[in-house]
Amino acid sequence: MLLVNLGTPDAPTPQAVKRYLREFLSDRRVVEIPPIAWQPILRGIILNTRPKKSAHAYQQVWTEAGSPLAAITAEQAAKLQERMGDSARVAYAMRYGRPAIATELKALLEAGCERILLAPLYPQYCGATTATVVDAAGDALRAMRAQPTLRTLPPYYDDPAYIGALATDLRSRIDALPFEPEVLLLSFHGMPERTRVLGDPYHSHCLETARLLEAALARPNLRVVTTFQSRFGRAKWLEPATDAVLADEAKKGTKRLAVAAPGFSADCLETLEELAIRGREQFLTAGGESFAALPCLNAEKAGMDMLETLVRRELAGWL
Repeated sequence: MLLVNLGTPDAPTPQAVKRYLREFLSDRRVVEIPPIAWQPILRGIILNTRPKKSAHAYQQVWTEAGSPLAAITAEQAAKLQERMGDSARVAYAMRYGRPAIATELKALLEAGCERILLAPLYPQYCGATTATVVDAAGDALRAMRAQPTLRTLPPYYDDPAYIGALATDLRSRIDALPFEPEVLLLSFHGMPERTRVLGDPYHSHCLETARLLEAALARPNLRVVTTFQSRFGRAKWLEPATDAVLADEAKKGTKRLAVAAPGFSADCLETLEELAIRGREQFLTAGGESFAALPCLNAEKAGMDMLETLVRRELAGWL
């Protein structure tokens, strides 16, 4: 099987970030502006200004093992391999950057894997995430004379295994905090509002995850608020925006707040820098007193139990 996450630069440098952003922002599912209009903006402005700023952000969260997203995804694959034993080979890839989907699919086929489960690690379906993983796999297969048979892990935004893992993990993390939060902010990655209008189910998937998770947590004294982060450009994005809500909550008198990012399978720039660093500053500057950014499921037991449950279900009939 092949676990797939979004991707990351090879290093926290402007040059590496520029390479990564060029590939990421050239994907027509990510930016739906016609290339004839978008590419001059991308190459003439964005790739000459954004890499330095983004590299600084990556430097704040980079570890000895490299990018947190890459390191955690590799750990997830290794732990899942331990659980699967000799029954299945587990590999991982990044949609943008390395290791590439095409490279890993070819390696699995050469290792004798004729049936491969493609597992995008996105709980909520979105054309700019799940679909583009399938696109890349299709492009890889197009170049193969002998192709493996592929299955794709479905979105699991409402799966009891996923909701249960989130609830179990968040309960223990909230209970371990040195304060009792008044608000739990569930921050999902944002998308342009236009994608929802055109029929992308991502927004409704996020809201359903939040609804089910709030019910599973069953904490009447904890107010749960759903928001969307990482706005980019001038277009209208899904609302409410995480940064605006953090400031508004503090201004309205909320003193103790925790934020979780259930749409991310592994901690990354968006959770470790945007939420844990900048989000904290936004909340405390506006008058809040206690703030906590809760880790993603990552490769901890609750998350790995969930992942094993999902992939074993999808491998039924093959194992």
